[in-house]
Amino acid sequence: MASVHPSARLQPSYSTRRVKPAPLAYKGVVAALLIIGAWAGLLTFLLAYYQPSWHTPWPYLLALLQTHLYTGLFITAHDAMHGVVSPNKRLNNGLGLVTALLFAFNWFPRMLPKHHAHHRHVATEDDPDFHDGKHPGFLFWFARFAWNYVTWWQVALMALTYNLLKLVFPMENIIAFWMIPAVLATLQLFYFGTYLPHRGEHAPDNPHKSGSQFRHHAWAFISCYFFGYHYEHHDQPYLPWWRLWQAK
Repeated sequence: MASVHPSARLQPSYSTRRVKPAPLAYKGVVAALLIIGAWAGLLTFLLAYYQPSWHTPWPYLLALLQTHLYTGLFITAHDAMHGVVSPNKRLNNGLGLVTALLFAFNWFPRMLPKHHAHHRHVATEDDPDFHDGKHPGFLFWFARFAWNYVTWWQVALMALTYNLLKLVFPMENIIAFWMIPAVLATLQLFYFGTYLPHRGEHAPDNPHKSGSQFRHHAWAFISCYFFGYHYEHHDQPYLPWWRLWQAK
C-alpha cells in the first residue's frame, strides 16, 4: 500500500460551506468576557485557596483546564485582530489588547500587522509564520516561531510578575497553575494553529496553503477552539471562533 504524507490527512476538499456573515451584536463580547472571567476566577482560586494533592489526578486536570482557558484568551485576541469580537472597533481592540496582555504579556498592536501579513502572504518568505523546510520538524519550527514573536520585555515582565506573585502565593501553585499552563497553551496554539495546518506540501489548487482537521466538533473545540479547522478560517476569516464549525 502506498504511504500517505502526514499533511495529506489534513487536506480539505477546498469546497467549504460558505457561512453568511451574521450581525455580531455583542455575542463575541459575551464570549470574551466569559473566557476572561473563567480564566481569572479559576486562577485566583488555584493560587489563593487550592492546596494540591499531587498523588491525585485533580491538580493535573485543573492545570489542563487552566491551559484551555489560556488558549481561549489568545483565540479571543486573535478574533479581535479580525474585528469579530465586537462591532464597536474600540471595544473590539480593547478586548484584544486585554486578552493578549493576559496571555504572557503579548502586545496586541505588534501582533496585529504580523497576523495579517500571515494571511496575505501565507507560506511565502513574507509570512512571519513561514517555515522554509530546511530544518523540518516541530522543534525547529517552534524555535523560529518563538524567536519571531517573543520579545525580551515579555520575558522581563513574566519574571517580574513571578517574583511579585511568590510574595503572596505558594511558589508551587504559581508554577503549576500560572506558568506551566501558559507554556502548554503556547505549544497547543502553535501545534494546532500553525504546525499541523501549514506543514508539508499543499496542492496547487489549495489557495490558502492550509490543511484542516477532520470534522469532529467536540475534539475541534477541546483541542483549540475550532482553530484546527484552519483552512476554513483562512477561507472565511470573518467568522468568530464560535461560528467556525459551521463552515466545516
